[in-house]
Amino acid sequence: MVKNMSVLILSSLLLVLFFEVSLATVSNDDHLSLNAKFPSREAEKLIRQLNLFPKDAQEVKVSSEEAVPKEKKIVEKRFKFPNLEDSGVSVEDLGHHAGYYKLQHSHNARMFYFFFESRNSKKDPLVIWLTGGPGCSSELAVFYENGPFTIVKNMSLLWNNYGWDKASNLLYVDQPTGTGFSYSSDKRDLRHNEKGVSNDLYDFLQAFFAEHPEYVENEFYITGESYAGHYIPAFAARVNLGNKAKEGIHINLKGFAIGNGLTDPAVQYKAYTDYALDMGIIQKSDYTSINKMLPACELAIKLCGNSSYFSATMSFTCP
Repeated sequence: MVKNMSVLILSSLLLVLFFEVSLATVSNDDHLSLNAKFPSREAEKLIRQLNLFPKDAQEVKVSSEEAVPKEKKIVEKRFKFPNLEDSGVSVEDLGHHAGYYKLQHSHNARMFYFFFESRNSKKDPLVIWLTGGPGCSSELAVFYENGPFTIVKNMSLLWNNYGWDKASNLLYVDQPTGTGFSYSSDKRDLRHNEKGVSNDLYDFLQAFFAEHPEYVENEFYITGESYAGHYIPAFAARVNLGNKAKEGIHINLKGFAIGNGLTDPAVQYKAYTDYALDMGIIQKSDYTSINKMLPACELAIKLCGNSSYFSATMSFTCP
């Protein structure tokens, strides 16, 4: 016993000595600077510079009555991205907006969005884009897919010749709450189903149209990709329900589009190997071995649909 304790103490001393020597041999140049420009820090700095809620990102204790905003529901600001090629267009004429909306039926949630006016006409359709994940920020689409800009090697922004803002007024929303720059100080505002997500988005739209009544008559389209294949049909149904019930501002919904959507994994997952084999991405042996794992995958999907099972075992987001 004494011998084992001696070995343990000696090992601990050697471990401490190793770390001390290692730290001593690291030069100052090898340490990360406190001013290092990490993407997350730069993004947070950019959002704070918009000065939408400079002191609002801290926990605020509110009652359920106070959670329903009596003041202006949307705080929005026109802006111009840094490093955007100089086109001589003023911030006012550019028509780019960023804002926060305090979700009406929440405890303390704020939903962040970008709004880009059409480069063609304000009469163009209004299109909302929802990135999937779940939990992927819609800024991914702003800079890498269908947004107004592309990022070049020197980190400057160039106009995207194929940006959807050339033919539509574009809304990009960080959703659900907790995604991107949308946040809450109350965990009860985190959504775990399509009903909660679609209700929040409907509330957001009502506030957006109240702030921008000039777009109420425009055709409205809901678009997105991947896991938004869950959100989009639910959101469209919520808009239709609200219109029929005359809940608020009538939304001129004309259609929705889902790109590479995940809508029914129980059906879609079993088709992936067929597609991969037909496209020559995998070999027949891979096809056989992967399909052996399909029953376990299908069981996991089935269990995931049992909310009582997962609420008792773990915090989980189902496919």
